[in-house]
Amino acid sequence: MFWTMVRGALLRQKGKMLMVAFTIALGASLATAMLNVMLDVGDKVNQELKTYGANITVIPRGASLLDALYGVTEGSGVSDKYLKEEELGNIKTIFWAFNIVDFTPYLNARVRLNAPRGEGEISLVGTWFKHHLELPTGEALDTGMRNMKSWWDVEGRWLGDEDQQALMVGWEAAKRYGISLGDSLTLQGKGQSRTFTVASVFNAGGDEDEKIYVPLQVAQALVNREGQVSSVEVSALTTPDNELSRRAAQDPKSLSIKEWETWYCTAYVSAICYQIDEVISGAVSKPIRQVAESEGAILQKTQLLMLLITILSLAGSALGISNLVTASVMERASELGLLKAIGAYDGPISRLVLTEIGITGIAGGIAGYFVGLGFAQIIGHTVFGSAIDIKPLVVPLVGVLVLLVTLAGSIPSIRFLLSLRPAEVLHGR
Repeated sequence: MFWTMVRGALLRQKGKMLMVAFTIALGASLATAMLNVMLDVGDKVNQELKTYGANITVIPRGASLLDALYGVTEGSGVSDKYLKEEELGNIKTIFWAFNIVDFTPYLNARVRLNAPRGEGEISLVGTWFKHHLELPTGEALDTGMRNMKSWWDVEGRWLGDEDQQALMVGWEAAKRYGISLGDSLTLQGKGQSRTFTVASVFNAGGDEDEKIYVPLQVAQALVNREGQVSSVEVSALTTPDNELSRRAAQDPKSLSIKEWETWYCTAYVSAICYQIDEVISGAVSKPIRQVAESEGAILQKTQLLMLLITILSLAGSALGISNLVTASVMERASELGLLKAIGAYDGPISRLVLTEIGITGIAGGIAGYFVGLGFAQIIGHTVFGSAIDIKPLVVPLVGVLVLLVTLAGSIPSIRFLLSLRPAEVLHGR
Protein backbone atom coordinates (compact mmCIF):
# COMPACT_ATOMS: atom_id res chain seq x y z
CA MET A 1 0.00 0.00 0.00
CA PHE A 2 2.79 2.43 0.96
CA TRP A 3 4.71 2.00 -2.30
CA THR A 4 1.48 2.16 -4.31
CA MET A 5 0.78 5.55 -2.77
CA VAL A 6 4.36 6.68 -3.48
CA ARG A 7 4.16 5.60 -7.13
CA GLY A 8 0.76 7.27 -7.55
CA ALA A 9 2.03 10.53 -6.02
CA LEU A 10 5.08 10.57 -8.29
CA LEU A 11 3.00 9.94 -11.40
CA ARG A 12 0.37 12.55 -10.54
CA GLN A 13 3.03 15.19 -9.87
CA LYS A 14 5.57 14.19 -12.48
CA GLY A 15 5.96 17.79 -13.66
CA LYS A 16 6.92 19.13 -10.25
CA MET A 17 9.03 16.07 -9.43
CA LEU A 18 10.94 16.49 -12.68
CA MET A 19 11.65 20.09 -11.67
CA VAL A 20 12.85 18.89 -8.25
CA ALA A 21 15.06 16.29 -9.93
CA PHE A 22 16.42 18.93 -12.32
CA THR A 23 17.20 21.29 -9.42
CA ILE A 24 19.01 18.53 -7.54
CA ALA A 25 20.85 17.46 -10.71
CA LEU A 26 22.04 21.02 -11.30
CA GLY A 27 23.44 21.31 -7.78
CA ALA A 28 24.98 17.83 -7.92
CA SER A 29 26.59 18.50 -11.29
CA LEU A 30 28.23 21.72 -10.08
CA ALA A 31 29.35 20.04 -6.87
CA THR A 32 30.80 17.08 -8.82
CA ALA A 33 32.64 19.33 -11.25
CA MET A 34 34.03 21.67 -8.59
CA LEU A 35 35.09 18.89 -6.20
CA ASN A 36 36.88 16.92 -8.94
CA VAL A 37 38.65 20.05 -10.15
CA MET A 38 39.45 21.15 -6.58
CA LEU A 39 41.02 17.78 -5.71
CA ASP A 40 43.03 17.74 -8.95
CA VAL A 41 43.80 21.44 -9.25
CA GLY A 42 46.98 21.30 -7.12
CA ASP A 43 49.13 19.63 -9.76
CA LYS A 44 47.44 21.59 -12.54
CA VAL A 45 48.12 24.97 -10.94
CA ASN A 46 51.67 23.96 -10.00
CA GLN A 47 52.30 22.79 -13.56
CA GLU A 48 51.07 26.13 -14.91
CA LEU A 49 53.27 28.05 -12.46
CA LYS A 50 56.31 26.02 -13.43
CA THR A 51 56.34 27.85 -16.77
CA TYR A 52 57.33 30.99 -14.83
CA GLY A 53 60.60 29.74 -13.42
CA ALA A 54 62.33 27.81 -10.69
CA ASN A 55 61.34 27.57 -7.04
CA ILE A 56 64.58 25.99 -5.70
CA THR A 57 68.19 27.17 -5.97
CA VAL A 58 71.12 24.83 -5.33
CA ILE A 59 74.49 26.41 -4.46
CA PRO A 60 77.79 25.18 -2.95
CA ARG A 61 77.83 24.96 0.84
CA GLY A 62 80.89 27.21 1.18
CA ALA A 63 79.36 29.94 -0.94
CA SER A 64 76.13 29.71 1.04
CA LEU A 65 77.96 30.07 4.37
CA LEU A 66 80.02 33.08 3.29
CA ASP A 67 77.00 34.74 1.77
CA ALA A 68 74.98 34.22 4.98
CA LEU A 69 77.74 35.47 7.29
CA TYR A 70 79.40 38.23 5.27
CA GLY A 71 77.26 38.89 2.23
CA VAL A 72 80.08 37.66 -0.02
CA THR A 73 78.71 36.44 -3.33
CA GLU A 74 80.13 34.28 -6.08
CA GLY A 75 82.49 35.92 -8.53
CA SER A 76 84.11 38.00 -5.81
CA GLY A 77 87.22 35.86 -5.71
CA VAL A 78 86.52 34.82 -2.12
CA SER A 79 83.43 32.62 -2.24
CA ASP A 80 84.09 30.91 -5.57
CA LYS A 81 82.91 27.40 -4.67
CA TYR A 82 81.53 25.02 -7.26
CA LEU A 83 79.30 21.99 -7.75
CA LYS A 84 80.17 19.02 -9.95
CA GLU A 85 78.35 18.95 -13.29
CA GLU A 86 78.60 15.16 -13.42
CA GLU A 87 76.38 14.84 -10.32
CA LEU A 88 73.46 16.92 -11.62
CA GLY A 89 71.64 13.89 -12.99
CA ASN A 90 71.29 12.65 -9.40
CA ILE A 91 68.56 15.26 -8.90
CA LYS A 92 66.24 12.96 -10.86
CA THR A 93 66.96 10.03 -8.54
CA ILE A 94 65.51 11.47 -5.32
CA PHE A 95 62.30 10.18 -3.73
CA TRP A 96 60.28 12.95 -5.43
CA ALA A 97 62.05 12.59 -8.79
CA PHE A 98 58.80 12.73 -10.75
CA ASN A 99 58.04 16.13 -9.17
CA ILE A 100 61.21 17.61 -10.65
CA VAL A 101 59.89 19.32 -13.79
CA ASP A 102 63.11 20.99 -14.99
CA PHE A 103 66.53 22.02 -13.78
CA THR A 104 69.47 23.82 -15.29
CA PRO A 105 72.99 24.70 -14.06
CA TYR A 106 74.80 28.04 -14.29
CA LEU A 107 78.47 28.93 -14.28
CA ASN A 108 78.97 32.62 -13.45
CA ALA A 109 82.17 34.49 -14.25
CA ARG A 110 83.52 37.92 -15.10
CA VAL A 111 85.15 38.34 -18.51
CA ARG A 112 86.52 41.16 -20.63
CA LEU A 113 84.26 42.21 -23.48
CA ASN A 114 85.50 43.80 -26.69
CA ALA A 115 82.46 45.09 -28.62
CA PRO A 116 82.25 47.19 -31.82
CA ARG A 117 81.45 50.34 -29.80
CA GLY A 118 83.13 49.82 -26.47
CA GLU A 119 84.82 47.42 -24.09
CA GLY A 120 84.77 46.54 -20.42
CA GLU A 121 84.07 43.82 -17.85
CA ILE A 122 80.78 41.97 -18.07
CA SER A 123 79.07 39.04 -16.39
CA LEU A 124 79.19 35.81 -18.38
CA VAL A 125 76.81 32.94 -17.68
CA GLY A 126 77.25 29.43 -19.03
CA THR A 127 74.19 27.21 -18.98
CA TRP A 128 72.33 24.36 -20.59
CA PHE A 129 69.89 25.65 -23.18
CA LYS A 130 68.40 22.34 -24.27
CA HIS A 131 70.48 19.54 -22.87
CA HIS A 132 70.05 15.80 -23.35
CA LEU A 133 71.00 14.12 -20.12
CA GLU A 134 71.56 10.41 -19.49
CA LEU A 135 70.39 9.67 -15.94
CA PRO A 136 72.00 7.23 -13.49
CA THR A 137 68.77 5.23 -13.61
CA GLY A 138 69.27 4.51 -17.30
CA GLU A 139 66.56 6.98 -18.34
CA ALA A 140 67.08 10.04 -20.52
CA LEU A 141 65.94 13.63 -19.94
CA ASP A 142 65.87 16.81 -22.01
CA THR A 143 66.14 19.88 -19.79
CA GLY A 144 67.59 23.35 -19.81
CA MET A 145 67.02 27.08 -19.70
CA ARG A 146 64.74 27.28 -22.74
CA ASN A 147 62.00 25.62 -20.69
CA MET A 148 62.85 27.43 -17.46
CA LYS A 149 62.83 30.91 -19.01
CA SER A 150 60.06 30.52 -21.56
CA TRP A 151 58.68 34.01 -20.80
CA TRP A 152 61.86 35.79 -22.00
CA ASP A 153 61.33 38.15 -24.91
CA VAL A 154 64.01 37.00 -27.35
CA GLU A 155 64.88 38.93 -30.51
CA GLY A 156 66.71 36.45 -32.71
CA ARG A 157 66.96 32.78 -31.80
CA TRP A 158 67.53 30.67 -28.72
CA LEU A 159 70.90 29.01 -28.57
CA GLY A 160 71.44 25.27 -28.46
CA ASP A 161 74.18 23.49 -26.54
CA GLU A 162 75.85 22.80 -29.88
CA ASP A 163 76.32 26.55 -30.60
CA GLN A 164 79.99 26.95 -29.76
CA GLN A 165 80.50 30.27 -31.57
CA ALA A 166 77.29 32.14 -30.68
CA LEU A 167 75.91 33.95 -27.62
CA MET A 168 72.84 35.73 -26.24
CA VAL A 169 73.08 39.29 -24.92
CA GLY A 170 70.76 41.02 -22.43
CA TRP A 171 69.24 44.20 -23.80
CA GLU A 172 70.80 46.39 -21.07
CA ALA A 173 74.29 45.14 -21.98
CA ALA A 174 73.48 45.49 -25.68
CA LYS A 175 72.38 49.09 -25.13
CA ARG A 176 75.47 49.95 -23.07
CA TYR A 177 77.96 48.56 -25.63
CA GLY A 178 75.98 49.25 -28.81
CA ILE A 179 75.55 45.56 -29.64
CA SER A 180 73.19 44.40 -32.41
CA LEU A 181 72.16 41.05 -33.87
CA GLY A 182 74.91 39.53 -36.00
CA ASP A 183 77.75 41.53 -34.38
CA SER A 184 81.04 39.84 -33.55
CA LEU A 185 82.16 40.09 -29.93
CA THR A 186 85.44 39.03 -28.33
CA LEU A 187 85.41 37.66 -24.79
CA GLN A 188 88.66 37.48 -22.82
CA GLY A 189 88.66 34.83 -20.09
CA LYS A 190 91.47 33.35 -18.01
CA GLY A 191 94.36 33.05 -20.38
CA GLN A 192 92.31 32.80 -23.60
CA SER A 193 89.95 34.81 -25.76
CA ARG A 194 87.29 33.76 -28.25
CA THR A 195 85.15 35.54 -30.81
CA PHE A 196 81.38 34.98 -30.91
CA THR A 197 78.44 36.03 -33.06
CA VAL A 198 75.41 37.64 -31.41
CA ALA A 199 72.54 35.21 -32.07
CA SER A 200 69.93 37.09 -30.03
CA VAL A 201 69.19 40.00 -27.74
CA PHE A 202 66.76 39.19 -24.92
CA ASN A 203 64.67 41.05 -22.37
CA ALA A 204 64.23 39.07 -19.15
CA GLY A 205 63.04 41.93 -16.96
CA GLY A 206 65.76 41.42 -14.33
CA ASP A 207 69.49 41.33 -13.63
CA GLU A 208 69.90 38.88 -16.51
CA ASP A 209 69.52 41.80 -18.94
CA GLU A 210 73.05 42.95 -18.03
CA LYS A 211 74.65 39.57 -18.79
CA ILE A 212 75.85 37.44 -21.68
CA TYR A 213 74.78 33.79 -21.98
CA VAL A 214 76.72 31.02 -23.71
CA PRO A 215 76.54 27.20 -23.59
CA LEU A 216 77.95 25.76 -20.36
CA GLN A 217 80.90 23.96 -21.95
CA VAL A 218 81.95 27.17 -23.71
CA ALA A 219 81.95 29.14 -20.45
CA GLN A 220 83.82 26.36 -18.63
CA ALA A 221 86.57 26.34 -21.26
CA LEU A 222 86.80 30.14 -21.33
CA VAL A 223 87.39 30.47 -17.56
CA ASN A 224 89.14 27.13 -16.96
CA ARG A 225 86.32 25.59 -14.89
CA GLU A 226 85.74 22.32 -16.75
CA GLY A 227 83.09 20.15 -15.11
CA GLN A 228 82.09 22.81 -12.59
CA VAL A 229 78.94 24.91 -12.09
CA SER A 230 78.18 27.79 -9.73
CA SER A 231 74.52 27.02 -9.05
CA VAL A 232 71.50 25.04 -10.22
CA GLU A 233 67.93 26.22 -10.58
CA VAL A 234 65.27 23.55 -10.02
CA SER A 235 61.59 23.71 -10.92
CA ALA A 236 59.59 21.26 -8.80
CA LEU A 237 55.93 20.50 -8.13
CA THR A 238 55.44 21.08 -4.42
CA THR A 239 52.80 20.86 -1.70
CA PRO A 240 51.95 24.13 0.15
CA ASP A 241 53.83 24.54 3.44
CA ASN A 242 52.23 23.87 6.80
CA GLU A 243 53.46 23.86 10.40
CA LEU A 244 55.26 20.53 9.98
CA SER A 245 57.18 21.64 6.88
CA ARG A 246 58.16 24.94 8.49
CA ARG A 247 59.52 23.13 11.58
CA ALA A 248 61.42 20.71 9.34
CA ALA A 249 62.89 23.55 7.30
CA GLN A 250 64.39 25.00 10.48
CA ASP A 251 65.71 21.71 11.86
CA PRO A 252 64.72 18.25 10.51
CA LYS A 253 66.33 16.64 13.57
CA SER A 254 63.69 18.23 15.81
CA LEU A 255 60.99 16.00 14.31
CA SER A 256 59.89 12.70 15.78
CA ILE A 257 60.40 9.57 13.66
CA LYS A 258 56.74 9.58 12.55
CA GLU A 259 56.81 13.31 11.76
CA TRP A 260 60.07 12.93 9.86
CA GLU A 261 58.64 10.11 7.71
CA THR A 262 55.50 12.15 6.98
CA TRP A 263 57.57 15.20 6.04
CA TYR A 264 60.11 13.27 3.95
CA CYS A 265 57.36 11.45 2.02
CA THR A 266 55.38 14.62 1.26
CA ALA A 267 56.35 16.94 -1.59
CA TYR A 268 57.08 19.95 0.60
CA VAL A 269 59.66 22.27 -0.91
CA SER A 270 61.83 21.81 2.21
CA ALA A 271 61.70 18.00 1.82
CA ILE A 272 62.72 18.20 -1.84
CA CYS A 273 65.59 20.56 -0.92
CA TYR A 274 66.75 18.11 1.76
CA GLN A 275 66.70 15.21 -0.69
CA ILE A 276 68.65 17.19 -3.32
CA ASP A 277 71.32 17.93 -0.70
CA GLU A 278 71.60 14.17 -0.10
CA VAL A 279 72.57 13.42 -3.71
CA ILE A 280 74.73 16.47 -4.64
CA SER A 281 78.13 16.73 -2.94
CA GLY A 282 78.67 19.90 -0.92
CA ALA A 283 75.31 21.38 -1.95
CA VAL A 284 72.85 23.58 -0.08
CA SER A 285 69.37 23.79 -1.59
CA LYS A 286 67.20 26.76 -0.77
CA PRO A 287 63.59 27.41 -1.74
CA ILE A 288 62.90 30.68 -3.52
CA ARG A 289 60.41 31.69 -0.85
CA GLN A 290 58.46 34.32 -2.78
CA VAL A 291 57.82 31.77 -5.54
CA ALA A 292 57.06 28.79 -3.28
CA GLU A 293 54.78 30.78 -0.98
CA SER A 294 52.99 32.42 -3.91
CA GLU A 295 52.27 28.99 -5.37
CA GLY A 296 50.75 27.84 -2.09
CA ALA A 297 48.68 31.02 -1.73
CA ILE A 298 47.36 30.82 -5.29
CA LEU A 299 46.48 27.15 -4.84
CA GLN A 300 44.66 27.76 -1.54
CA LYS A 301 42.69 30.68 -2.98
CA THR A 302 41.75 28.67 -6.06
CA GLN A 303 40.54 25.77 -3.94
CA LEU A 304 38.64 28.14 -1.62
CA LEU A 305 36.92 29.74 -4.62
CA MET A 306 35.79 26.34 -5.90
CA LEU A 307 34.58 25.34 -2.45
CA LEU A 308 32.52 28.54 -2.20
CA ILE A 309 31.00 27.92 -5.65
CA THR A 310 30.06 24.40 -4.53
CA ILE A 311 28.45 25.66 -1.30
CA LEU A 312 26.53 28.42 -3.08
CA SER A 313 25.27 26.08 -5.80
CA LEU A 314 24.04 23.59 -3.21
CA ALA A 315 22.39 26.37 -1.17
CA GLY A 316 20.60 27.51 -4.32
CA SER A 317 19.46 23.95 -4.96
CA ALA A 318 18.16 23.65 -1.40
CA LEU A 319 16.10 26.84 -1.81
CA GLY A 320 14.72 25.63 -5.12
CA ILE A 321 13.79 22.24 -3.66
CA SER A 322 12.16 23.94 -0.67
CA ASN A 323 9.88 26.06 -2.86
CA LEU A 324 8.94 23.22 -5.19
CA VAL A 325 8.25 20.64 -2.48
CA THR A 326 6.31 23.10 -0.31
CA ALA A 327 4.15 24.04 -3.30
CA SER A 328 3.56 20.35 -4.00
CA VAL A 329 2.51 19.64 -0.39
CA MET A 330 0.20 22.65 -0.38
CA GLU A 331 -1.50 21.39 -3.54
CA ARG A 332 -1.98 18.01 -1.87
CA ALA A 333 -3.29 19.52 1.35
CA SER A 334 -6.75 17.94 0.88
CA GLU A 335 -5.26 14.51 0.23
CA LEU A 336 -2.94 14.69 3.21
CA GLY A 337 -5.67 16.14 5.42
CA LEU A 338 -7.94 13.23 4.51
CA LEU A 339 -5.18 10.77 5.47
CA LYS A 340 -4.91 12.47 8.85
CA ALA A 341 -8.71 12.47 9.25
CA ILE A 342 -8.94 8.70 8.79
CA GLY A 343 -6.27 8.04 11.40
CA ALA A 344 -2.86 8.40 9.74
CA TYR A 345 -0.19 9.79 12.05
CA ASP A 346 2.27 12.54 11.21
CA GLY A 347 5.19 10.06 11.12
CA PRO A 348 3.94 7.80 8.31
CA ILE A 349 2.71 10.79 6.26
CA SER A 350 6.09 12.50 6.65
CA ARG A 351 7.85 9.30 5.59
CA LEU A 352 5.60 9.15 2.52
CA VAL A 353 6.55 12.68 1.45
CA LEU A 354 10.25 12.17 2.26
CA THR A 355 10.30 8.90 0.30
CA GLU A 356 8.88 10.67 -2.76
CA ILE A 357 11.48 13.43 -2.44
CA GLY A 358 14.25 10.88 -1.75
CA ILE A 359 13.52 8.86 -4.89
CA THR A 360 13.46 12.07 -6.92
CA GLY A 361 16.70 13.21 -5.26
CA ILE A 362 18.49 9.93 -6.03
CA ALA A 363 17.49 10.13 -9.69
CA GLY A 364 18.56 13.78 -9.90
CA GLY A 365 21.81 13.12 -8.01
CA ILE A 366 22.86 10.27 -10.32
CA ALA A 367 22.11 12.30 -13.42
CA GLY A 368 23.87 15.34 -11.95
CA TYR A 369 26.98 13.32 -11.09
CA PHE A 370 27.54 12.17 -14.66
CA VAL A 371 26.77 15.62 -16.07
CA GLY A 372 29.25 17.05 -13.54
CA LEU A 373 31.98 14.74 -14.82
CA GLY A 374 31.46 16.29 -18.24
CA PHE A 375 31.61 19.80 -16.75
CA ALA A 376 34.89 18.90 -15.00
CA GLN A 377 36.49 17.83 -18.28
CA ILE A 378 35.31 21.01 -20.00
CA ILE A 379 36.88 23.09 -17.21
CA GLY A 380 40.09 21.05 -17.37
CA HIS A 381 40.56 21.40 -21.13
CA THR A 382 39.46 25.06 -21.21
CA VAL A 383 41.49 26.34 -18.23
CA PHE A 384 44.42 23.91 -17.93
CA GLY A 385 44.57 22.32 -21.39
CA SER A 386 44.36 18.79 -19.98
CA ALA A 387 41.83 16.32 -18.60
CA ILE A 388 40.76 16.30 -14.95
CA ASP A 389 41.39 13.05 -13.10
CA ILE A 390 38.17 11.53 -11.76
CA LYS A 391 38.44 11.16 -8.00
CA PRO A 392 36.53 8.20 -6.43
CA LEU A 393 36.28 10.20 -3.19
CA VAL A 394 33.85 12.56 -4.93
CA VAL A 395 31.14 9.86 -5.24
CA PRO A 396 30.37 9.52 -1.49
CA LEU A 397 30.89 13.27 -0.98
CA VAL A 398 28.32 14.15 -3.62
CA GLY A 399 25.96 11.48 -2.23
CA VAL A 400 26.12 12.96 1.25
CA LEU A 401 25.76 16.51 -0.06
CA VAL A 402 22.72 15.59 -2.18
CA LEU A 403 21.14 13.90 0.87
CA LEU A 404 21.76 16.94 3.07
CA VAL A 405 20.49 19.38 0.45
CA THR A 406 17.37 17.29 -0.16
CA LEU A 407 16.61 17.05 3.55
CA ALA A 408 17.28 20.76 4.07
CA GLY A 409 14.96 21.62 1.19
CA SER A 410 12.24 19.36 2.64
CA ILE A 411 12.18 20.96 6.09
CA PRO A 412 9.65 23.76 5.25
CA SER A 413 7.28 21.29 3.59
CA ILE A 414 7.44 18.89 6.56
CA ARG A 415 6.79 21.76 8.95
CA PHE A 416 3.74 22.72 6.89
CA LEU A 417 2.62 19.10 6.87
CA LEU A 418 2.89 18.80 10.65
CA SER A 419 0.85 21.98 11.17
CA LEU A 420 -1.90 20.77 8.83
CA ARG A 421 -5.30 20.46 10.56
CA PRO A 422 -7.66 18.00 8.84
CA ALA A 423 -10.87 19.79 9.81
CA GLU A 424 -9.75 23.13 8.40
CA VAL A 425 -8.38 21.60 5.20
CA LEU A 426 -11.46 19.47 4.49
CA HIS A 427 -13.71 22.50 5.06
CA GLY A 428 -11.65 24.43 2.50
CA ARG A 429 -9.98 26.79 4.98
